[in-house]
Amino acid sequence: MKKKTGMTNLNKKNKLNISIIICAYKNTPILKLCLEAIKEKFSGNFKFEVLVIDIEANEKNRDLVLEDFSEFRYIPLKNNVGFAKALNYGIKKSGGFIILSLNPDIIIKKDSIEILYKYALKNKNLGILGPKLLNFNGSRQVSAFNFYTPLTIVYRRTFLGRSFFGKKSLKKFQVKVNDKKPNKIKGWLMGSAMMLRRDNLEKVGLMDERYFMYFEDVDWCRRFWESGFDIVYHPKAKMFHYHTKMSASKSIFSLIFNKMTFIHFLSGIKYFWKFKGWKVKKKTKKS
Repeated sequence: MKKKTGMTNLNKKNKLNISIIICAYKNTPILKLCLEAIKEKFSGNFKFEVLVIDIEANEKNRDLVLEDFSEFRYIPLKNNVGFAKALNYGIKKSGGFIILSLNPDIIIKKDSIEILYKYALKNKNLGILGPKLLNFNGSRQVSAFNFYTPLTIVYRRTFLGRSFFGKKSLKKFQVKVNDKKPNKIKGWLMGSAMMLRRDNLEKVGLMDERYFMYFEDVDWCRRFWESGFDIVYHPKAKMFHYHTKMSASKSIFSLIFNKMTFIHFLSGIKYFWKFKGWKVKKKTKKS
């Protein structure tokens, strides 16, 4: 008779509790801080693996991982395939039942992964779980949002966001959260830090690779929501996030001259076209 471990639904092949997947794109100093935090602050009580997916691989990232973090897996990608495709590749290469996707500009705080892991393992209807993101001065970053409407994009990316109606709309765009307990929301979580269960992921599917950048996290949360799974913001798990909005611009001309804003705009079109508008279906009830 096999000895019970107290853990259920583990990946049968590797028996790993957690796979941490980091999709890096250049910026070696930031990646180093992320990996150091995982090495120093994540408990060794779990069987886990760390996969560094190096998009448009470079020597600095390769040398950093292979020399300073040899216990982590380094997976180079020759071309810039976009975040969704890179993360999907990492998920396919991973073996953990619980999957944690982290941007390289995330610095975990002590016990943050453990808190998320315990919640994910306990809650079988979990779709996507996210932590409380912090600025480096300790203030909270807004990371839980209602689903987009076309006007939301216009207000966020142009000077119209400073108008009365723009301010009112953007305020409603943010989800009001309870800072003392996990929040189940009808909306989406910023894709900088996302935890999922592999069993539910297999039911909903991987990220949509048609998005090169932006909206892949919105799309994923919406698919999980409409499939009846929970989207949860967990304020007790805290992580620092060095967040820079490459697409941020307040000029209407940014849609033409700012590359990142233009990509954001195109991703928004793909999103609304795919879902035939912005009205979100009612959450499917689980039997």
